[in-house]
Amino acid sequence: MNPALLVSKTGLQAQDAKLQVIAHNLANVNTVGFKRNSAAFEDQFYEITRMPGSNSQGDNRVPAGVQLGTGVRLVSTHKQFTEGSMQNTSQQLDVAIVGNGFLQVLQANGDTAYTRAGQLQVDNEGRLVNANGLPLQPEITIPEGAKSVTISETGLVSAMVGTDATAQELGTLQLATFVNPAGLQAQGDNLYLVSQASGDAVLGEPGEAGFGTLRQFALESSNVQAVEEMVDMISAQRSYEMNTKVLSAADDMMRNLAQAA
Repeated sequence: MNPALLVSKTGLQAQDAKLQVIAHNLANVNTVGFKRNSAAFEDQFYEITRMPGSNSQGDNRVPAGVQLGTGVRLVSTHKQFTEGSMQNTSQQLDVAIVGNGFLQVLQANGDTAYTRAGQLQVDNEGRLVNANGLPLQPEITIPEGAKSVTISETGLVSAMVGTDATAQELGTLQLATFVNPAGLQAQGDNLYLVSQASGDAVLGEPGEAGFGTLRQFALESSNVQAVEEMVDMISAQRSYEMNTKVLSAADDMMRNLAQAA
């Protein structure tokens, strides 16, 4: 088989994977707190038929040798945790993280997950939960009948309760940061899990050194730029077309050789 067929096949597979990443980004262009995915590629192993620096004639050395590449492969997809734009809302429990950090939620299996989506709500037990009903950690409970819930930049949650003339402090939202946030495992539902690549969570309060602040009545928009994704999509399409032409050319060469035999 013509090696060019196999090489062009890897090119087609790589561009197909890139297109899938782009499609996922565009599908989540309006998802609160979504972070853009980026695909990274690397060349595959080489078939070395002549080593660089090998003997040529006499004491002469070959300066480059012969190294035939075997194609390309997808090496990683990673999240880009640049901050999305802020979208003002009218919901008092909506909160955006300005800067570094993730909110923590407790999953049904007891594991902690992390999110940038601050669409908070109150469940039937009065606990602050995310849009999927997972309680925030540390747990904060809003008393029944509480009014004018306030979330400060430093995460302090307070509300007017009963006939009290002053707001009652209910707790403080905590943030988590990571040495390598791009190494977090994306779970879906706007949630991330700790991995060996991300490192353990570092916990702190909003406004402390290395941690962002909170903004009430706001949500962080997706950091996907539709125009940029469309440009990348066109580039992937062109690369796919070029690899298709290589595939056709290699097939024609094999056909001509077969006819000449």
